[in-house]
Amino acid sequence: MTTQTDLPVLADLGAKLIGERAALLENAGGGKVFINGQLAFVWEPGQDGVRRFAASQLVDSGVAQVNEVAAGFGINTESLRRWRKSLENTGLMGLAPVKKGPKRPSLLTQEKAAEIRAHRAGGASLRATAAATGVSTDTVRRAMAMTEPSLDQATTTDPAAVVDKSPAQQELPLTPAPLDRSGERSAARAGLLQSAAPIFAPATGARHAGLFLALPALETTGLLSCAKEVYGALPNGFYGLETILTDAVLRALAGESRAEGATRFDPQELGRVLGMDRAPEVKTIRRKINQLAQTGKAGELIATLAAHHLAGTGPGGEDLAAILYVDGHVRAYQGTKKIGKLYSTRLKFPVPATEETWVSDAHGAPVFVVMAAPGASLAGELRRLLPELRTAVGDSRRVLVGFDRGGWSPALFKYMDESGFDVLTWFKGTTPDIKEEHFHEVSHTDEHREVKTWEVADTLVDLPLTATKKTGEVFQIRQISRTVPTTGGGTRQIHILTTDRALPAGEVVYRMGNRWRQENQFRYARMHFDLDSHDSYASTDDDEDRLVPYPSKARAYQKVVAARSAHAEAAAIADNNLMALKTPAEGSKELSVTVTSAMHNQAMAPLWEAEAPLIQAEKIHKRIPAKIRIGDLNPGQQVLDTETKMIHTGIRMAAYNTAMTLAREIRTNTGYARANQEAHALMRQALNQGGDIDTSTPGYLTITLDPLPTQAKTTAIAQLCEHLTSTKARYPGTDLILRYKIKNSA
Repeated sequence: MTTQTDLPVLADLGAKLIGERAALLENAGGGKVFINGQLAFVWEPGQDGVRRFAASQLVDSGVAQVNEVAAGFGINTESLRRWRKSLENTGLMGLAPVKKGPKRPSLLTQEKAAEIRAHRAGGASLRATAAATGVSTDTVRRAMAMTEPSLDQATTTDPAAVVDKSPAQQELPLTPAPLDRSGERSAARAGLLQSAAPIFAPATGARHAGLFLALPALETTGLLSCAKEVYGALPNGFYGLETILTDAVLRALAGESRAEGATRFDPQELGRVLGMDRAPEVKTIRRKINQLAQTGKAGELIATLAAHHLAGTGPGGEDLAAILYVDGHVRAYQGTKKIGKLYSTRLKFPVPATEETWVSDAHGAPVFVVMAAPGASLAGELRRLLPELRTAVGDSRRVLVGFDRGGWSPALFKYMDESGFDVLTWFKGTTPDIKEEHFHEVSHTDEHREVKTWEVADTLVDLPLTATKKTGEVFQIRQISRTVPTTGGGTRQIHILTTDRALPAGEVVYRMGNRWRQENQFRYARMHFDLDSHDSYASTDDDEDRLVPYPSKARAYQKVVAARSAHAEAAAIADNNLMALKTPAEGSKELSVTVTSAMHNQAMAPLWEAEAPLIQAEKIHKRIPAKIRIGDLNPGQQVLDTETKMIHTGIRMAAYNTAMTLAREIRTNTGYARANQEAHALMRQALNQGGDIDTSTPGYLTITLDPLPTQAKTTAIAQLCEHLTSTKARYPGTDLILRYKIKNSA
C-alpha cells in the first residue's frame, strides 16, 4: 500500500495543519477543527469560548503538542496554559470571555449626588450620610466635590448642549480609561518615534496624584537636565529619557526604588502621573537603564549632578560647597559570585561586599559618589577624589573636608592643605592631655538659631610625617580639644584637627559633630530608598595582577608581637634574678656577693630561651612579602558591575534630595505644629494621597488632592500646595504649569 498524504483536501482549502492528525479551518463564517479528516469542533463568529475549548481539547486528548496548537491558533503557550487551567477548574464557564470594565452601574448618579448633598446640608456627618444613602464615605466625598448641575443642564436632552458646556462646568470623569496611544506605540515599535510626550486626561480619584507634589523639588535636583546633558536621549522608543527617570524617582518616593518594585503598581494608575497610557514595567525599565549603562557615562552623570548641586545655595542662602563630608559605605553582597570581603562596621564582621566613597554637603545631602577600589583605604580614596571635588566645586576656593579616623594620614593632611583643601578630622592615637588652664568657653549658633556652648582648648600640634619620619619632619596643624565624660564616671579628652586656622573654635566643634548627618543619610536611604540593593548582578573578573596586602604577613607579625611580649617578660624575670644574686641576704655581714658563671647563666636562662623564638618569628615575618597578586591569593575573584549601579545611585540621590526638600518646605512654609518631629512622615503620607487631575485650563495642570485624616495635616498640606503653586514649576517635557489644591475635609 502507498502512504497517503495527511489531509490533502483540507490543506488545499487553506486549513492550518496542527501536528500530524489535526487541522484548523477559520474564515469569516467561524471556525472548524478536523481530527483525522473528521469534523470535531465547530464555532460561529463571536463564540470564543468554543474556540478555546477546542484548542484545550486538542492538547488534553493527546492529538497535538502544546506548541503545535498554539502556533495553529495564533496564540502563545501561556494563553493556552491558562485556557486549559480554567477548563480544569471551572469547566466551560471558565472559558467564556469576560466583559471588561465595571461589572455594575455606578451608584454616583446625579440624582444620588443630589440626595447625598441634601443630607450633608442638614448637618449630617460623613458616616451618617453614607449610611442614610447606602454608599461609602468615599462616595460621599466625591459627591460633595461634584458640581451641582444647573436647571438647563438637568432638563436638556440635546447632545449639543453637553458638548457646548464650558470646561469649568464639565465634571471630571471618575478614573476614566487611559488615552488611546496605540498609534504612537506602533510607531515606536517601528523605530519611527523618538519618545512619546506626556499627555494628561482629566480624572477624579487618581490613586497616585500625591506624587505630583514631588515635581517642583525634583526640578531643583537637576537630574533630568543633567541626564539630558550627559546622555542626550534614549534610542527611539515610546518611553523617553525624562519619562524613565521621572518614573524611577516617583517610584522611589513611593517606597519602591528597585525596578522590581514596578510590579507593585497598577501601570495605568501610575501612568496617569507620567502622562502615559501606562507606566513602564520591569522589563522595559531594565532595558532602558541598560541602554544608558552601555554608554559608560554614569560617572559623568554623577559629576554633573554634583556640579549642579554645589552651584546652588542652601535654604539660608549659604554656600553648599563651604564644607563637604567624605566617608566610605560598605554594601554587603548576598549572591553566589566570588566577591572580595570587607569589614562591615554595621554588621561587625567581614562580608563579601563592595565599597563606595560618598561626599555630602553640610546638611548631609548626597553630592558625589565614586566606587572605591577593592581594599582601598579612605586616605587613599581621599587623595584620588580631590581632583574630582575641585571640578565639582568649579573654582579655586578653599573647601573644608570632614572625615573620620579612617582617613588618618599626616602626609595626606599636608597634601590636602597644599591642594587648597582644609582638613577636619579626629586625632587618631594617643597624645598628652591639654592642661586645664588652656580651656575656655566657646559658642556657635546653628541654622535653627540655637546657641550651643563648649569648653575647648585651641592649640597647635606637630604631626610626624610617616614618609620622612627619619628626618624628623613634621606637619603643624590646629587642634581643638574637649573634655567629655566616660562610661565609668570619669572624663577623657578628645581632639579635633583642622588646617583652617581662621574658623571659630565653636564652629569647628559644631562642624565636626555635624558629620553624623552623613551617617543619618546612609541610614535613611537604606530604609526608604534601598541604598544597599544590587540593581545589577553582572560581574567581571578582577585584575589578577593587582597587588593586595598578604594576610600571612599580618598573621606572622602577630607572632612577632607575641614573641616580643614573651621576650620582655623573660627580660624582667632575668633582671629580677640578677638583682637577687647581687643583693646580700638579709642579716648577712658580708658587703659583697660572689656571682659565678653558672649562677649568672641560670639567672639569664629565661631570657636566652625567649630570644630564639623571637629571632625565628622575625625571620619568618621578614621573608613573607607585604603584598601578593590577587590571582595567587584568591583565584577567580570577581568584581560587580558598577555602571548600572551608579545610574540607580544617581536616581536615588535625586529622590533623597527631593524628599529632603519637601520635608524642609513643610517645616518652613507651613504652620504644622509638629513639623520638626513629623515632617518626613507627613511628606510620605502626602505623596501617597489620591486626588483629581484637571486639564480644563489651557497651559495648566491642576492637581486637587484628597484631604488627609486630620484637619491639622490637611491645613499643612494646603499651605504646602499654595507654596508649590507659587514656584510655577512645569511638568517635565511639557509647557504645563503645575497648580496644587486640596479638597475641603468638612
